[in-house]
Amino acid sequence: CKLATTSGDTTVRLWDFPLGCCVLTLSGHNQPTWGCSFHSCGHFLASCSADRTVKLWDLNSQRCWSTLRRHTASVNSVGFLPSSNLLLTCSSDKTLCLWDGRLGVCTATFHGHQHPCNHATFSQAADVVASCDSRGVINLWDVRRPESPMTAVDVGPLAANQVAFSPSGNLLAVASGDSLVRLVEVNSCAVSGLTGHGGSVHSVTFDHQGETVMSAGGDGVINVWS
Repeated sequence: CKLATTSGDTTVRLWDFPLGCCVLTLSGHNQPTWGCSFHSCGHFLASCSADRTVKLWDLNSQRCWSTLRRHTASVNSVGFLPSSNLLLTCSSDKTLCLWDGRLGVCTATFHGHQHPCNHATFSQAADVVASCDSRGVINLWDVRRPESPMTAVDVGPLAANQVAFSPSGNLLAVASGDSLVRLVEVNSCAVSGLTGHGGSVHSVTFDHQGETVMSAGGDGVINVWS
């Protein structure tokens, strides 16, 4: 029953749903924080920031226990891989990194984007990573072969802001700067578009069954697609 949020005020806040209030403020980043992710155990939280770092927080002690430094520009997304101590990050330095969160070391760097990377995510169904950049290029990677992407899909020239895999891993939803929500078939790379937003789409997510896509845009609207 906890929600974590990031902010332009450099903090990460933890909220209690039943109480309806903030119960913990984590301070340590010195520039805006862009994203955060809970470890599956619920006791640890990772956050990323424009200060080029990732911080790992122990929610029991309410302290930062590790700061990860590798990226040379803003770290724009962070996520724990399911039931794992591995972390995936992406950055405006055009790279993705895979980290061992327990050891605090980078285990792989993914090269292939030609423009700042906005978001990266991991498929729960396969060893596949998807990432998107500021010119609308989506890269699909085999996590075991970070040297270059398996394939690239160009939905530009406007930015692709966020990507999300369906639970089956067969579909990828893309939040696009041109007001479309795009669906990419992972195997064929066929692309379709959902029209309904009046401005840039900022985020997308699937429900747990993979039957519904939810999107949020700069027009202040949340759309639910089935």
